[in-house]
Amino acid sequence: MPPSTPPSDFLYYRREIIARAKSGVEFMVAAGIVWALITGIWLTGYSAYDRSVMTFIVGAIMLPLAFGLSKVFRTTWKIPGNPLEPLGLWLNFAQLFYFPFLVYFLLRDPEAFIMGYAIITGAHLFPYAWFYDELGYAIGAGVIAVGALFLRLLISPDSLFVIPLFASVCFFALAGWLFARRARWKETSINPLPATAD
Repeated sequence: MPPSTPPSDFLYYRREIIARAKSGVEFMVAAGIVWALITGIWLTGYSAYDRSVMTFIVGAIMLPLAFGLSKVFRTTWKIPGNPLEPLGLWLNFAQLFYFPFLVYFLLRDPEAFIMGYAIITGAHLFPYAWFYDELGYAIGAGVIAVGALFLRLLISPDSLFVIPLFASVCFFALAGWLFARRARWKETSINPLPATAD
């Protein structure tokens, strides 16, 4: 059997990520801003297809915006020597494999596109509940994904802007939740690795 990381080491590495990445708060603020911009797109008089394409384009600023906000919040994206650090990026890329659904909506049912985009974006937060040991991510994933579905079932095509507005509010609320629990970001929360025998 391959050697495994002792639980004490694992907890240290995860606490280091929580403290130095600050539970990914800059990504939640960036998502709130991006979805606010998307709300503006869906308030325009363009066709659902055109608004969907513009939504794709605006979504591309997510990572650059999060990177800029990382300077504001003083978060760390690269943690040398921490084997769990690359996992955060892989979890983020996982949502890309759901994008074929969006292509289908774009080509066959553009009015459902914004619902699908919100569901995928919201649902991809769920693994971060484990990654950051933060229940807020699990709650946010469920609320955004299920909420987007119910909104699409209840609102008229003229009110589709409500879905990205709802997502934006949820992302800002999650950022507020994380910030309220910022005591977990202190370096003192990182327990040192146990000494190993020579």
